[in-house]
Amino acid sequence: MLSLDDARERAASLVKRAQRAGADAADAVYQGDAAESIQIRLGKLEDVERSEGEHVSLRVFVGQRSASIGTSDLTDAALDELAERAVAMARATPVDTYAGLAPEELLLQGAPPELDLSDPGEPSPETLREMAEACEDAARAVAGVTNSEGGAASSGRGRVALATSHGFCSGYETTSRSLSASVVAGSGTRMQRDYAWRRARHGADLLSPAEIGELAGRRAVARLDPGRLKSGPMPVVLDPRVGGTIIGHLVGAMSGLSAARRSTFLLDRLEETLFDTSVVVADEPHRKRGLRSRPFDGEGLPTTERNLVENGRVTGWLMDSAAARQLNLQPTGHAARGGNGAPSVSASNVHLAAGTASPAALMSDIADGVYVSELFGHGVNGVTGDYSRGASGYRIRNGEIAEPVAEFTIAGNLLGMFGGLTPADDLEWHRAINVPTFRIDGMTVAGD
Repeated sequence: MLSLDDARERAASLVKRAQRAGADAADAVYQGDAAESIQIRLGKLEDVERSEGEHVSLRVFVGQRSASIGTSDLTDAALDELAERAVAMARATPVDTYAGLAPEELLLQGAPPELDLSDPGEPSPETLREMAEACEDAARAVAGVTNSEGGAASSGRGRVALATSHGFCSGYETTSRSLSASVVAGSGTRMQRDYAWRRARHGADLLSPAEIGELAGRRAVARLDPGRLKSGPMPVVLDPRVGGTIIGHLVGAMSGLSAARRSTFLLDRLEETLFDTSVVVADEPHRKRGLRSRPFDGEGLPTTERNLVENGRVTGWLMDSAAARQLNLQPTGHAARGGNGAPSVSASNVHLAAGTASPAALMSDIADGVYVSELFGHGVNGVTGDYSRGASGYRIRNGEIAEPVAEFTIAGNLLGMFGGLTPADDLEWHRAINVPTFRIDGMTVAGD
C-alpha cells in the first residue's frame, strides 16, 4: 500500500495522464487497504485472513460525455493505457447535460480538518488471537450457552486520495479495529443463536473482549423457547442495534438523485411536519474517530455538520454535483466514491438524538406490545414508503420486557412510522447510524 504522499501523487499523475490523452476534465481516486483477522472456534484457531489491495479509479469528461474506469495495476504503463481507454470510452458515450466535476469555487480550501481516524498502534497477530480467544471464552462461560460459531478479532488500515483536474488534491488515512462473538444456546429444536459485535477506529474505543463475549452469550440464552404473537396493531419498541435501519431508510430517501428521478417517498413532502417537532436527526462528518467521518467528500467538497431532521421536518436533499445540477441546487458535500463508477450519495455519521425518557419509562404504559431485537428480509419500498419486515424479540407486558417471541412481521408506512416515533435517552456511539431505543405507535404486527 502506498504512503499517503505517494497516494496523492499517483492520483494526481493519473489526472494529468487523462488530460494528455484528450480529457477536458478528470478526477482520480486512490484506495488502498490492508487487513488481518483471526477467528477462534471452540478454543481452537479456525481461520486466519490477511488481505492487501490497491485500486485507482479514473473519471474523465470530454465535453459533456463521461466515462469511468479503474485498475489495480499501478505501473506507469498500466496507468497510461487506463487514461487512453477512459478517454476513448467517453467519446463513445451519449451526452449527459448534468455531467462534470464539482464547482471549483466550492472545493475544500486549505488543510483538511484533523479527525483522529488513524490508530498509531497496530495489534500483532498474537494479540488478535488472544482477543478472539478471550471473547469466545467469555461467551461460552455464560450459563445456557451450548455451542459456538466463534470469536473474532480484526485490524485494518486504509488510505484514500482524491485529485481533480481543477486543482484539488488531498487524502487521509483510517484504521479499523473490531471484535465479535457468535454463540448458540440450548439444544435440538430449542437452539437459538445470537451475537455481539463492535467496531471502532481506535482499539481503545472497543469494549473489552470479556464484555463483548458475555453480551453475546446473554443475548443467545435470552432467546430460548420463544413464543408467538397474535396479529394486530400494537406499540413496537426497537432495540438500538436494529433501530438504525429505520433512520437508514430516511437517509436513502433523502438522495437528491432519487428526488430528480421522482422515486422517493419524500417527494413533495419537504415542507411537511413528518416527525414530532422534538425529534432531531443529525449528520456529523467531523465527529472525532467516527466510523464514517471524512474531511471532504468524493468530489473534493468540504463536509459540514447538518441536521437532517429539525423541527419535525426533513431539511432538504443530500446531493452530489450531478444531482444538484438536475435539481438546480447546490451540492451538499455528500458525494461518495467506491469502485470504478461515478459518485453516489451518502451521509456520514448519522444519529437520532436522545429523548428525555429512559427505555423503561418509554415502555411503562404499554400493556401489550413487542420489543424488536432482530429484523430480517427486505420488504421496504423506497418509492411508496411501505414497510414490512420479519422480526424477533420480546413481548412487552404491563410495561416490562417479558418472554421471547419470534416468527412475526412488523408492518406500516415509513411516513406514519416517522410520525409515531419517540426516542429514549440511551443513545450510544459505536455505529455508523446511532440511535437510542425508540418506540413507534400504530404499527401492525402479523403473527399467528
